Parts: sequence; structure tokens; C-alpha cells
Amino acid sequence: MDTIVKQINQQVKAFPDKLQWEVLKFVQSPTPSAQRGTPGKQLLKFAGVIPPADLDIMHQAIESGLEMANKFAATTAKPACTG
Repeated sequence: MDTIVKQINQQVKAFPDKLQWEVLKFVQSPTPSAQRGTPGKQLLKFAGVIPPADLDIMHQAIESGLEMANKFAATTAKPACTG
């Protein structure tokens, strides 16, 4: 653990002051493991509420959106460096 802190310290020392302040704010913020949102147990009462036909429509919309995103990514991708 001590080596991690030392490595972080070495890296942060090289940052400009503004970025060091951002790191400090991040470190002082609640931990990522802190509970956010609604616990899953409380959401179980909603299981099965959405009709299967609506789930199919939602699934198709997501798939369609992914296909469009993949096509866009393929057309805007930069060619690999060959030199």
C-alpha cells in the first residue's frame, strides 16, 4: 500500500497546480464504493412489470442504435499507422 501512495505522490508532483487541486478534490470526495442510487432489493418489486412486447421493442431500439453507432465508428475510424 505504501508503494502505491509513493507512486501517486511522484506522479502528482509533476502535475500543474490546477491539476493537483483536481486530484485533491477527487481524493477528498466520497469513495466510489459509497452507495449511490437505490439498492437492488428495493427495485425487485418492479421485476416483471414491463410487458414482454414492450421489452422486445426496447431491445430492438437498442440493437438498432448500436448498429448505427458501429457504422458511424467504422466510417470515422482513423486508419492504422503504416509507417
